[in-house]
Amino acid sequence: MKYFAANHSRQISGTLQCFDRVIFKGHLKNISYADGLEKFIARRGLKIKDFAAFVKNQADQLVLHAKTIAEKQHRTYRYLESRMRKDDAARDIAQKSNIQHGLICVFSELETCPSFKIAYGIGRPQIISARRKCLCIYYYFMHRELGLIHVRIQTWFPFVIQIAVNGHEWLAIQMRRQHMAFEQLDNAFIKITDPHKAQQLADKFCRLKWPLILQQIAVFVNPLLKNTLAGMSYYWTTDQAEFATDIMFKRQKEFASLYRELIKHAFLCFGASDLLKFLGKKLAANFTSEVITDYKTRIEGARIKHRVGKNWIKMYDKAGIILRIETVINHPYGFLTRRHGVRKGKNIIGWFPMTKGVTGLYRYAEVARAANARYLQALTPVHNPHKAQQLICACTCRVTHNQRTYRGFNPAAQEDIQIFRALCAGQHSLHGFRNANIRCKLYPPSADIKTQRILAAKVSRILKRFHVRGLIAKKPHSRRWRLTNNGHAFISMAIKYHDEFYPKSIAA
Repeated sequence: MKYFAANHSRQISGTLQCFDRVIFKGHLKNISYADGLEKFIARRGLKIKDFAAFVKNQADQLVLHAKTIAEKQHRTYRYLESRMRKDDAARDIAQKSNIQHGLICVFSELETCPSFKIAYGIGRPQIISARRKCLCIYYYFMHRELGLIHVRIQTWFPFVIQIAVNGHEWLAIQMRRQHMAFEQLDNAFIKITDPHKAQQLADKFCRLKWPLILQQIAVFVNPLLKNTLAGMSYYWTTDQAEFATDIMFKRQKEFASLYRELIKHAFLCFGASDLLKFLGKKLAANFTSEVITDYKTRIEGARIKHRVGKNWIKMYDKAGIILRIETVINHPYGFLTRRHGVRKGKNIIGWFPMTKGVTGLYRYAEVARAANARYLQALTPVHNPHKAQQLICACTCRVTHNQRTYRGFNPAAQEDIQIFRALCAGQHSLHGFRNANIRCKLYPPSADIKTQRILAAKVSRILKRFHVRGLIAKKPHSRRWRLTNNGHAFISMAIKYHDEFYPKSIAA
């Protein structure tokens, strides 16, 4: 990110990194599985055959509670017979009614949810897990601390609660309390007078006492916690987290021309291994998830999304003046965090897979922030195309080093492009590359020792051509090499010229 900001310091008015939409889910552990629910029913002196009537009674209480709250506060309660954009509808109601805090409206609709049903068993019926349709209630609030939020509760066991908050909404409230001047459009800030102070406030979002905040909301929407479910409390998880890096530009025209180049570069130059690199992963033989790049044109502008399994990175523009890089984490188990765990039968503190526990939200921020930074770093050659073009011109000429002459590179030659692709492969970004890594990409494997030595010497001469031009550098205390900033700029632009500009020019 610092290279991006340095290249465009005159055009950028500020940067901000914070959470965007975060979806929390609450689970009642004691009744989230079939055996636990059967024990819960037995403790209440009920039989399995009474389960259906008992569940319907609890659902009716939840619906009555929602209607009563809406009526007392003179708000709308509406059953939705078809799909609609509930968030937009709630926002319109809040604006028209000038609701600054408190309940905005309540919607309800039938949805398919994880629940339970009665099935045949050995000797007696039993309760099993099943997905089934049930009524879900959506509460929309203007929260004093969190801004506009929605709370969804399913009216059938196990009464899972979903709470969606927005980090930009929360940050706007904090900046108003600090009497900071800013311009906000939707969930983005077009201008902030003190970006550094705003960033300090944004960093506090993941450290809030989320279990306490979320439990207070749950008690309000679920009256069963005071009678039927007395003594139970929700266990809160992070179901989805969006972390955004916003680059605020001063003028729309300068940003528009740059953004078109960024979209082209990301679509043409980023492969599967690059996308894994952005998320801090390596392309291994046991990797089975899908890696997809998706490009769409929206009313607001164009956006490109790179999906790796259930996680993804998006790049899009906001209000035609903000560049947003956003990492969305739905499946955190592929990332590591330092926590308590069991290894070889011993309880230790070490690096283990991330969990969805809400107390680990700070680690979500660290992982997503690093992913956004790597993505921006990969876009660095686009930020200064003139400098990259100068590099291409310089690297195509012969150079003399220690009284030896080294020929230049030809960005139009397939042989050189193949070398470029081998050097900038995503799996080399974290730990660098060795002679053998490049050799296996350029030449077929051979069991003959003499042939291996000849090919190794040939690759050494190729690497020397890059080294004397400052395109690669040796990693200290190792036999590995890494691409320099100039090397990354030259190779990226050479591939782009070869894949896009040359064919278009010849066709014309």
